[in-house]
Order: sequence, then C-alpha cells, then structure tokens
Amino acid sequence: MKSFPEMTREELLQEKNELEKEYRIYQMRGLQLDMSRGKPSAEQLDLSMELMDVLHSGVNLACDDGTDCRNYGVVDGIQEAKVLLGDMIECNPDNIMIYGNSSLNIMYDTVSRSMTHGVMGSTPWCKLDKVKFLCPVPGYDRHFTITEHFGIEMINIPMLPTGPDMDMVEELVANDESIKGIWCVPKYSNPQGITYSDETVRRFARLKPAAKDFRIYWDNAYGVHHLYDIDHDNLIEIFAECKRAGNPDMVYKFCSTSKISFPGSGVAAIAASANNLEYIKKQLMVQTIGYDKVNQLRHVRFFKNIHGITEHMKKHADILRPKFEMVLNILKEELGDRGVGNWYSPKGGYFICYEAMEGCAKEIVAMAKKAGVVMTPAGAPFPYGKDPKDSVIRIAPTYPSLQDLETATRIFVVCVKLVSMEKLLAE
Repeated sequence: MKSFPEMTREELLQEKNELEKEYRIYQMRGLQLDMSRGKPSAEQLDLSMELMDVLHSGVNLACDDGTDCRNYGVVDGIQEAKVLLGDMIECNPDNIMIYGNSSLNIMYDTVSRSMTHGVMGSTPWCKLDKVKFLCPVPGYDRHFTITEHFGIEMINIPMLPTGPDMDMVEELVANDESIKGIWCVPKYSNPQGITYSDETVRRFARLKPAAKDFRIYWDNAYGVHHLYDIDHDNLIEIFAECKRAGNPDMVYKFCSTSKISFPGSGVAAIAASANNLEYIKKQLMVQTIGYDKVNQLRHVRFFKNIHGITEHMKKHADILRPKFEMVLNILKEELGDRGVGNWYSPKGGYFICYEAMEGCAKEIVAMAKKAGVVMTPAGAPFPYGKDPKDSVIRIAPTYPSLQDLETATRIFVVCVKLVSMEKLLAE
C-alpha cells in the first residue's frame, strides 16, 4: 500500500472521495463519544467500591499510635498513610506530608506559596521582575495552567525518547537565575508515555541552577500505572540521586491515589527533604488544622500495604490493556504505512500521543468533533495552548467502553487521513 506522499493527485482524490463517504456515514449516526480527558471508566471505579465498606459506625477509627482520626490535628497526615504512599513512590515516610484528595492542588499551593513567601527564605517570587519555568513538551496541560495563572513565563523544552532535552535544561538552568522550576511527569509521561532514562534522572539530580530556590516539580502521577505485569518501565528514584549529588533540597515529588481508588476522593501527598518540609509545614499550619484523616485511614485499611496497591493496579491494567492495544492496532493497521504521522506505544500511563503532519492537529480534532468524537483540544499539551507545529494530538483511551473506543478511533483515523490528504493536495 502506497503512503499518501507517494500517491498521485488522482489517486489521492479517488481515496479522498471514498473516505468522505465513510465520514458522512459516521456524521449521520449522531454519536457522542468522549475521549477528551484521562478519566477512569466506571468499570475501573467499581474496583474500589469495597473502599466504602472498610469503615462503618462499629469500627475503631484510631490509628496504631492512638490518634483519633475523627478529630482535629496531625497536619502532616497519619503515619500509616505516610508508609503506604511512601512505599508507592519509594520514599522514606519521614519525607512525606499527606494532604487532601488532589496532587494538583498541592502543586498549585506549592507554586502559590513560592509566589507569596518564597522558597526556604528566598525572595518571594511576586517581588521579582521575572519568574520562569521550564516546560517539557508535549506535557500536562494542567501544569501549564498553574504557571500561566501566576504569570510565570514558560519555556518549551523538547521531549526526547529518554525524557526532556537535558542539554537544553542544563544550559538554561545554569545561566538564568529567573528560572525557578521545571514541570516533570517522569514515568509514562502525559501524553507520550515516555519514562525518563536513568541518565536523565541523574542529570536532573546533578543540575547546578543559578537560582538557589530552583525546584524540580516531579509529578509521579503514573508510577504504578503499568499496562503489563512484567514488561513495564522502571524509573530510578530522584531523591536518592539528589542526595548523592549534594542537592537534597532540589526536588518536590507529588503523588496521589486519584487514578488508583476514586479520583474525587483519593489521598495525595508531597515528598521533599526535611528542610523543605519544615518550611512547608509552617505555612500549612496556617492553612489547615489537618486534612481528612478518616479518608487516609480508609485507604490504608483497604489497600493495607504496597502489595495491596500492586495487586489492585493489576486489575486496572486488565481493563486498560485491551483498550490501549486496540487503539494502537488500529493506528498501525490504518496509518502505519501512510506517511502521515507517528505515535508512541506506551507500557503504562493514561494516554497515547499522535503526532500528525505539521499544521493538521487542530483540523483533525475539529473534524472528529463534527463526527461526534470529543478529544483534548489541539495545542493543550503546550504552554499557552500553542503547539508550534500544530501536530500533537492526545488520545485518551481510558473512559469510553471498548466498543465506543473502537468507533471513536476509527473516526479519528478517517479524520487524520482526510486532513492529511487536504494538506498534500494543497501543496
């Protein structure tokens, strides 16, 4: 089968005519299919329903140390929850603070606190002439929304198969004191599904930033979200590497159980050095008397330990794996030799990233919407919603049923072909 760029104008027009007929048939079906965000499906949420049964009116709600979870106090979270989430993200419980249900909320608070009060005694960012953040792209849109909200200038850092372009990161961080942080999703990155290589993590740990208040925002959102039991990616632990490199204070690590238990009612945490935590805790004690300890206890008694989380995530993988494999197989069958884009085949996480021909992403997404498939807006995985090449499209396979997902993917493929043909015919 010829690739589109190899086809004659007449061949392109003939195939385009057939595809337009197929597209019109999809339009007439009046479909409403949602692939816009990486939400767990109802089937995945059902896996955690027993979470609702572990606590009831006849249960003792005291921790092992006697703390009554019904009452005020313990601003940094109960010890059992620290141990559970510490094991999940490979951190000492002493380096963890448990918050509410959202790691995104913690990240927002961390940036906000830096703006108003600085970082460990440094000048508050709001008093500086310029504050900048490095943003690996394509990346997580909600990260970029936080820094944009605070008026922080964002600098694109290209993603490579090994993670962010570290040559660029090292040079910028070392020479620009206004660069205060970098967003990272180090394992099964959003949206590409890339896991940072060992060398990339070590280069992060060895950074020599011009700004003393520079921090790595290490969002470990998909650390246990494997699609395969044995064949999965491994990520070396950033804290240990930072300590070896003499930079123990340079990283904040964020996590939550949002896509493990219930996204709206999970448990989130920040892990950081003792110096960082001391500074954070002083301000947190002004903000709250303590987060939901009953929910923390509920999660501990449901999962029990890291083995419980691991076994639970295998059940998630059994639901997600067929969805990912189906999307990837359709892409390979329909677009693999067409010369109109490429994609990554992730071993975990929540997304598949399709890179269309330059200048085509917005039109593909718009065309899919007209046929009843809602996708993440083109440009969303970039700061300010601006994809310089207008080529990246984030596919979120998790929420739809397998049947709806197949229909949505086939509509997407038709849209990719039609928009790509239009581009080639116009050249």
